[in-house]
Amino acid sequence: MSSIGIVGGSGMLGSAIAQAWLDSDAVAPGDLWIANRSGTRGDLPAEVTVTDDPAALAGACDTILISIPPAGVPDLHLPAGDKLIFSVMAAVTIADLQRLTGSPRIIRAMSSPAAARRLAYSPWVAAPGASEDDRMVVRRLLSACGTEDALEDEAQLDHFTALTGPVPGFVAWFAAAMTEHAEAQGIPPEAADRAIRQLFRASGEMLAEDPPRAADHVRQMLDYAGTTAAGLQVLEDSPLRGDISKALSAAAQKARDMRP
Repeated sequence: MSSIGIVGGSGMLGSAIAQAWLDSDAVAPGDLWIANRSGTRGDLPAEVTVTDDPAALAGACDTILISIPPAGVPDLHLPAGDKLIFSVMAAVTIADLQRLTGSPRIIRAMSSPAAARRLAYSPWVAAPGASEDDRMVVRRLLSACGTEDALEDEAQLDHFTALTGPVPGFVAWFAAAMTEHAEAQGIPPEAADRAIRQLFRASGEMLAEDPPRAADHVRQMLDYAGTTAAGLQVLEDSPLRGDISKALSAAAQKARDMRP
């Protein structure tokens, strides 16, 4: 494979993606460049090239992934000519990336630190200047991090910043609420914590692997009319569904407001 560099490759997301690529053999260590502010290697293999100069990385690599906080974009000097630019930054648009790098070959994605476990969900949108080969490269790289989908509407990436970017994010909030309830019933904290962790692990695997969708599972339990249905009906009759939508919309709006 041709060389690929990650600007911000030592941050939480960039390092997770680098780990996924190396662990899956999607990128060989000798083909990978990492740019970070300190130029330090950390735990990266010796064959990986590490620099504190993003412009040097851009000059050496054929594909460049940008994974820095949006606030750092105004200070980034990254002339890239006609190279493939691949971004996982929230808020920074395809048009922003074209101005920043000078390249028409832009693909913008959203991923998550779950990439380190190859469990990330990564939707992406390609600029008109990105070729079919560019799309295939990004599909392969994102598939090494978990699952991916191509989208047509770039604005939808703001919603995925809220939905799937934070891991465990909103799911952790629900787990914490259930753990607090268990403890309030007198269940020992250690047992409550272990029980809810296992519940969410089992539920996640079932939702990921079984054919029924989440709504189908809910309907089946309601139709069964057992103990779980009694609790689900309380949720169905509550404003919680609308509150969840408000929370996710607030997070998506924050992503829009962060644009440099």
